Amino acid sequence: MKATYWQRGETLDYTPEKAVENGEVVSLGTRIGVAGGDIKAGELGHLHVVGVFEMPKAASTAITMGAAVYYDAGAGVITTTSASNVPAGYAAAAADANDATVLVKLLG
Repeated sequence: MKATYWQRGETLDYTPEKAVENGEVVSLGTRIGVAGGDIKAGELGHLHVVGVFEMPKAASTAITMGAAVYYDAGAGVITTTSASNVPAGYAAAAADANDATVLVKLLG
């Protein structure tokens, strides 16, 4: 088998079915990406799949640095509960239960 270099992979081309706003978290089924700009429905844009992003987290949930975190699309928050949530990556810093956000290192 022969492979041909395509791109660095820090961002991926993405064509959404519905419009996506800059910074919006997008579920890719087994991981997430973050829109790198506004993307109109049916038009090509890009998603960041590498990096550390500040994201809203589930209320009353303390998260330790390095803990696996998941995207709860229904609530629009990061949680430590895997259940039916999408793997997001891991906490790049600790977040107290009363913090509104957590730093997330994407799976990449």
